[in-house]
Amino acid sequence: MPATDSRTDRQRQSRTNSSVSTLPAPPGTDTSKTEGPSERSQREEDEELLGMDFGFLPIPSRARYDPKHPAHFGLAMNALFGLASTFIVANLYYCQPLLIQFADSFGVTEKEVSTIPTLVQAGYAVGLLFISPLGDLVRRRPLILLLNFITGSLTIGLAITTNLAAFEVLCFFVGVCTVVPQILMPLAVDLAPPERRASALSIVLSGLLFGVLIARVLSGVVAQFVTWRVVYFVSIGVQFGILALLYWMLPDYPAKNKGATYFGILFSMGKFCVTEPLLVQAILITIPSSATFSGWWVTLTFLLGGDPYNYSTVVIGLFGLVGMVGVAMAPLIGRTIDNLVPWSATLVAIVALVATFAVQTAAAGLSVAAVVIVCIGLDVFRQTQQVSLTSAVLGLDAAARSRLNAVLILSLFIGQVMGTSVSAQVFTQHGWRPTAALNLAWTGWGLFVLFLRGPHCPRYTWIGWQGGWELRKSVVDARTREEKERTEQGVVGTDGAEAEDRKEEPRVSDVPVRDEKKGEEAV
Repeated sequence: MPATDSRTDRQRQSRTNSSVSTLPAPPGTDTSKTEGPSERSQREEDEELLGMDFGFLPIPSRARYDPKHPAHFGLAMNALFGLASTFIVANLYYCQPLLIQFADSFGVTEKEVSTIPTLVQAGYAVGLLFISPLGDLVRRRPLILLLNFITGSLTIGLAITTNLAAFEVLCFFVGVCTVVPQILMPLAVDLAPPERRASALSIVLSGLLFGVLIARVLSGVVAQFVTWRVVYFVSIGVQFGILALLYWMLPDYPAKNKGATYFGILFSMGKFCVTEPLLVQAILITIPSSATFSGWWVTLTFLLGGDPYNYSTVVIGLFGLVGMVGVAMAPLIGRTIDNLVPWSATLVAIVALVATFAVQTAAAGLSVAAVVIVCIGLDVFRQTQQVSLTSAVLGLDAAARSRLNAVLILSLFIGQVMGTSVSAQVFTQHGWRPTAALNLAWTGWGLFVLFLRGPHCPRYTWIGWQGGWELRKSVVDARTREEKERTEQGVVGTDGAEAEDRKEEPRVSDVPVRDEKKGEEAV
């Protein structure tokens, strides 16, 4: 009976833990009775600093770390993460429609200003590699606030400088610091309850996509009527507005991996790339998939600007608004993925992308309806694939989510560069149909890689198929719970049987022992 009560208590405790919808307190023990004066003083100092940003700026009471009352990650905070991602990532794309205005304003040729987008993207790559992993090493609230403040301050320089070299240097460092969304994504996974992680990720990711769209549209429209500098003045106001919201609402939380070093964190990123089969599988799918996305949008200008469409630049730009469909579908995409094993959501997305690029191969150069279908299908299913892969990869190690996300985003960045260059060359040399066939081949490669490793393989299995075809998360979770309960029952049953055996056997201390010397019986 005690064994049964113990098992019941463990099950009740398990259900209680699974119902917690916010990030739990870090594990630890009460050392107040055993720690010395210096250790106690250091602990009290650390607890005091948790109420401050940068050691001097008070944290609002609603955002302070409290292990007894963890921060609630609701819709408002999720929306804030998405909004911050939108207007911070927009810094990478404001410059793209403004190159002609830059050349006129700085008195240089268009060729000289054509390197500005490259410098911004290069800075972004540097930030992904060297700054975003800090989310696994330091407190994320002050890191996010500091990066946001630096980016907004650098944008002031972009708005007022009259020197092209200074403008280019500032663009590079703006790109370096524009990695806040890549720190917010792992934080959203940490804060969101397990059953809502994909939904939280999809909202942040849709904010990223919306930022790309709104930056190009806003800068293009504003520059038609006023100077390009107004775009950056607007950006300054928006970024400091986001900074104020983050200061007021972003929850504080102690640093992960205390005792780890910066170079150790960087080394572990490379180690993950050769020791985590799921991460490697996600990278091999993400690179070609990202290449199809960037390749399509780069070659779309060539496609619509030539025969048989011959559309103007303004009309071509309006096709970017189709990306709003992907943003609007974010909640539905996230909720769907939450109900599925991530592998199955990736499978659905890749199959749908195969169908999308089949339409492109068949009719993108013949019917504008096919172009619209490809725009919508690519946005929706590419986002579905990215959310499902990210959700699966970030579930590998809760203490390494910033590093895992950085590796995955770097692979996405590599795919974008590859797709931009290769697709443009294929289109200019061979036309739209070979370009579409290339997208189809890249997507087929992703499907092949996905099937090399099944949905229920153990963590360190590289190639194989185990656990059947069940793709519904609820069914898989139920099976896992049943297996765990059966295992616990088996352990309890074995312990009970051993206890009965021990009870029936006479103990050595209970057997009379004759003392040969005294001729007496002693117990």
